[in-house]
Amino acid sequence: MTRPYDVIVLGVGGMGSAACLELARRGRRVLGLEQYPLVHDRGSSHGHTRIIRTAYYEHPDYVPLLRRAWSGWYDLEQLTGRHLLTNCPCLSIGPAGGELVEGVRASAREHGLAIQNLTADDLRRTYPAFRFPDGYDFVAEAAAGFLYVEECVRAQVETAVAFGAEVRAEEPVRSWKVAGNGVEVTTDRGTYHAARLVVTAGAWATRLLADIGVPLSVMRQVLLWFAAADRRDLFRRDQFPIFLADVPEGPFYGLPAIDRYGLKMAGHYGAAELPDPDGMTWDVTPADLPPARAFLDEYIPGVGPLTKAQACMYTLTPDRHFVIDRHPLRPQVAVACGFSGHGFKFCPAVGVVLADLAETGRTELPIGRFRAGRFQTQTPPPNPLPRGERGDQASAFSGSPSPPGGGG
Repeated sequence: MTRPYDVIVLGVGGMGSAACLELARRGRRVLGLEQYPLVHDRGSSHGHTRIIRTAYYEHPDYVPLLRRAWSGWYDLEQLTGRHLLTNCPCLSIGPAGGELVEGVRASAREHGLAIQNLTADDLRRTYPAFRFPDGYDFVAEAAAGFLYVEECVRAQVETAVAFGAEVRAEEPVRSWKVAGNGVEVTTDRGTYHAARLVVTAGAWATRLLADIGVPLSVMRQVLLWFAAADRRDLFRRDQFPIFLADVPEGPFYGLPAIDRYGLKMAGHYGAAELPDPDGMTWDVTPADLPPARAFLDEYIPGVGPLTKAQACMYTLTPDRHFVIDRHPLRPQVAVACGFSGHGFKFCPAVGVVLADLAETGRTELPIGRFRAGRFQTQTPPPNPLPRGERGDQASAFSGSPSPPGGGG
């Protein structure tokens, strides 16, 4: 039998690498298992950049996690000496009274965040690349930016290893189960044991977490880059913001031109939902281009031809909110899944939550909205807590100390 670990983490993408880092930083014996090479392009944590923002239109409950995430990204930059996050304003564009702009305003009101409401004249003066007709509202937020996604994952993995974590790539997990007061994980190479398990498997949560009562699905999304054409200055980040746009053709988002590939953009949602990642098509075809091209021609004229394209996956919950919780039937297991296309920015905060849940079953960060049981009309009663899970958790980790728990 292999040496037992304190915690095994299944999936070492954005969320899993954050969990490995936080647990290792706390002195836990951590094993991270990844089925692909590290920092790969067959999941949801790739595509060069990801947006981070604060006045979260999806719900004000996300804002405390975002504040913790911002702090975590800055901490990681200090630990590694790498530039991972670039500040850039975020412009939300939508019909007057619509979900997007009103959601931004609601989060700003509840949490005292600074935003700026722009008129159409303000928009033309400040961001001249945009051409939106009457009837739209515009809200700008300075507390936003973009993360270099692959570099962030790489930094989290390398820092976790520096703190003592063991990370194994190209080792697919075949099964896991509760074994006594701990867990047992079987891969193509062997069987591992730990006191606790963290599952951050992305789209493969459709299999590894099939019993948590969350109806997950997978959606293919395509990231597209377009040349900045003749007016390159219009699309630099001093002239062009991150944007979220709610238009009749659907929701779109984009980022300024920061390299030779130009402006990056994509549609948000709208594709067919798949039951698992097996149906994912990774090749990008000419059929993927027309919706984005039509959006650009209508609202951001002057953008040049396509320069690059890449597919990625969303793992969706029915309400498009995250699942971050203990397994409803197996309290030795903490889960994070269903990030629904807007999760990467939260990695450092989710890493803290998962470490808390693994150590004590509780966290001080607010995760009530993200409970797995919200999809059940009647939540099944949990199994009795194993010895070491009531009150102080030291016995779960061979006598090592645990931080105080929080309110959940």
